[in-house]
This record gives sequence, structure tokens and C-alpha cells, in this order.
Amino acid sequence: MVNYIDLTIQILVAIGVTALGFAIGMLFNGIARKITARIQNRVGPPIYQGYIDVLKLFTKKTNISHGWIFDLAALFSVAGIALAFLFLPVAGVSLLSGEGDLFLILYLLAIPALGFALGAGASGNPNAAVGIMRALMTMLAYELPLVMVIIAMMVYYDTTSLAVIVQKQANMHWAIFIPVFFIGALVADMALQGMLMEKPFDIPIAPHEIATGPMVEFGGKHLGALMLYKMMGIVVETTLFVDLFLGGGVILSVSQFGWLAYVVNFIVWFLLILFVFFIALLINAVFPRFRIEQALKFYWKYDALVGLLILIWIFVGVTP
Repeated sequence: MVNYIDLTIQILVAIGVTALGFAIGMLFNGIARKITARIQNRVGPPIYQGYIDVLKLFTKKTNISHGWIFDLAALFSVAGIALAFLFLPVAGVSLLSGEGDLFLILYLLAIPALGFALGAGASGNPNAAVGIMRALMTMLAYELPLVMVIIAMMVYYDTTSLAVIVQKQANMHWAIFIPVFFIGALVADMALQGMLMEKPFDIPIAPHEIATGPMVEFGGKHLGALMLYKMMGIVVETTLFVDLFLGGGVILSVSQFGWLAYVVNFIVWFLLILFVFFIALLINAVFPRFRIEQALKFYWKYDALVGLLILIWIFVGVTP
């Protein structure tokens, strides 16, 4: 028999957690714009600008539509990235985590990008088509080294559950302190740069070349939804990195410290994802944009080679 009270509470908690993810993403968007402006010797917008932009876009009337696929694309992207966030352990706590969820998370991270591609393709704009082609090629490139490192971690920790990997790191030490996975963290960080579409891998949205590419035809509520997708993507992708290599930010045991552990672990998780995002921003600020063939060469020739060596290292049983 279904317990409707418990089900209602779980739904409300999921909505609250998702809203928290969007709020943090909008904050990070404002921080990114401020930091980039200061690096470029500009004042920049206020940190809360992301909240203003989203609110403004959702209050605008959307007059342009290119069919139902175009209209549903933004919703598809937002729903996919929000669902991925619910599967990620945040400060050691996950609502939907289970055995095999690492494969599911990788799958869910691809869904929003594909939905975005469908919407941009339906617009018929040639700049959008070029941007989508670049985005899918970049995604295909960075996923190869990332998956290699993740498979190596699955073998080392003997699990396909991200929550179990986080728990094992909390009981021992963070993966980044293991030499082979310190190298793996560098490989994953370069993949993260592509996932975030920050320089030198911001080829899909190059504004001076293809007028922001896939987003060129989106406006009003459509653009507001895509901004939410991008902002939540920052939180999801940095959280995945922190869960894999920094123990999810878990430093206190809930069984020993109770509610205090949740508060402290959440603060540590927040600071860690902010630090990881800050590194991405610094790389974005000082590196020029790659051409698409340069990005593919970097990921497949260098990043993937290191990822393959890590995978071989783990499979042959060499102690990291």
C-alpha cells in the first residue's frame, strides 16, 4: 500500500533540493561574471545578476517559436539536468542514489545536451547548426577520457555506486590523495572544462564566430530555461568532480555528530564546488579558444592517453 504522506514529503524534498541547486547555480553565474570582469579590469555586474536575468526572461513574452520540438527543448534540458542533480550525493546525502548510478548519471548528463541540440536544430538557423555540431563533437571528445577515469575508480573501489565511493573516501581518504587518481583528477578537470563550456573549450557558443551558436534563436522564457540549465549544470558537474575525487566534501560522520555533520559537510561541499569552479574560471580567463580540431586533438591524443594509462594501471593491479 502506498504511503501518500511519505510520498508527498519525498516529492517536496526533491523540489526543495532542485530549487537549491538552481539557486546555487545562479549565484555561481554571478560570481563567474564578477571574477571575469575583475580579471579584465572591469567592475562587472553584481553577484546577484543571475537571479535578475532569469526573473526578467521568465516575465517576458516569447513571440518566436519553431514548432513543438523547439518549445520542449528547453524544458527537456532543465528536467534532465535537475534529475541528474537528484542522483548526485550532495555533502554525502543523495535522494535517488543506488547501485549502478554512476552509469545512470553519465547517461542523464547527455540527455540535456541532446535535448538542447534538438531544439537548436529545429530553429533552422545555420549558426545554431554549427554550434550544435561543435557541441556534440566536444562532448564526444571529453567523455572518452572522463569515462576511462571513472571506470578506473569503479574497479579500484569495487562499486558502480557514486554514493558508495563517497562513503569509502569518507572512511579512508579522498581519492585525490592517491597518486594515480591525483593524475586522474587532472584528466577529469580538463574534461570538466569542456563540460562547463569554458575556454579553451567554449567552441560551441563562440559569440564572435557564430553569435552564441545553439542559443541564437532562443529568447524570453526559452532562453530563461536554458540559462537555468546552464546554471544547474555548473553545480551538477562540479559536484560530480567533488564526489569522485574529494569525497563529496564529507568530513564528519552523521552517526557521531548528528545534524552538525550535515551542516558542516554541506558548507565544505559548497566551498569545494566553488573552488573547482573558480579553477575553471581562471583557466577560462587566461586561455584563448581552441578550434574544434584542436579540442578533439587535445582530448583524444593527450587526455585520453593519460586516462588509458590510468585504466591500465588499475586493471593490472598496481597499487596506487
